[in-house]
Amino acid sequence: MDIAVPSGTRVKAAAGGKVVHSGWMNGFGYTVIIDHGRGIETLYAHNSKVSVAKGSMVNKGQVVALSGNTGLSTGPHLHFGVLQNEKPLNPKNYLP
Repeated sequence: MDIAVPSGTRVKAAAGGKVVHSGWMNGFGYTVIIDHGRGIETLYAHNSKVSVAKGSMVNKGQVVALSGNTGLSTGPHLHFGVLQNEKPLNPKNYLP
């Protein structure tokens, strides 16, 4: 799901977990992926900057990135996704 926000908006973790990716990802630009256990991961993409390291633990509401317009993007926004066992779920159910 794409959420229109100005570049530099603080991106916060939807839930606590372990950062399994933090950095450039083809197509998605600067991306953070958090593993929340039970096969659930959240993805935060097209950021201008990531602010957490791979392997670190994060808490719900913790800033993990600053939004941007990187990767295959046509304007500033956050791409937010939720996966369970690599299958997409409706991200609206996981927004704070």
